[in-house]
Amino acid sequence: MLPIAAAGWPFILVPLALALGAWGAGWPKTGLALGLLAGFMAFFFRDPERHPPGVPGAVLAPADGRVTEVREPVEDPFVGRGRQISIFLSPLDVHVNRSPIAALVADVQYRPGAFRPAYRAEASELNERNTIALQGQEERVVVRQIAGVLARRIVCRLRPGDKVAAGERIGLIRFGSRVDLVVPWSVTPSVRVGDRVRAGETVVGVVE
Repeated sequence: MLPIAAAGWPFILVPLALALGAWGAGWPKTGLALGLLAGFMAFFFRDPERHPPGVPGAVLAPADGRVTEVREPVEDPFVGRGRQISIFLSPLDVHVNRSPIAALVADVQYRPGAFRPAYRAEASELNERNTIALQGQEERVVVRQIAGVLARRIVCRLRPGDKVAAGERIGLIRFGSRVDLVVPWSVTPSVRVGDRVRAGETVVGVVE
């Protein structure tokens, strides 16, 4: 059975129930359309298992998708001087986000905002977003969940004081989005613009 994120079940069961009702009422075309919608929702909210690699000091991708930007240097109030890796998630990507390192959750800050295309650079500052500050054993990183044009809800499982393992699920963003990862300057990115990455498995850099 396809693993489904818990947050996705309402989006699957409602059109599925309506599809069954439409079939029972003798509206097969409507039932088919609603059934296909339920199937797409199940695909969108899929939550496959991931297996983090045993690479010492590895920083993992927090999201599935395509790397759209590697910006350096950046100044972050939590990380300090660092580098930013931006990952764009299309509606076809897995949207479950994962922790890039084993860490203590130092802070979680949600900010409402606009819903501009997530692949644009200004989305980091203008769009609805949720910023997670993670304190690792030797490094600090920031994961920023950013809503896109279609996204209207960011889900975050974490609270300050929580502990997470590398590759552990931390939340998701519904229907197209972006995730920014800010790493310290001591981490040299091992990915480039255009690369495809997988949350919790792809090593995007190593702490030196």
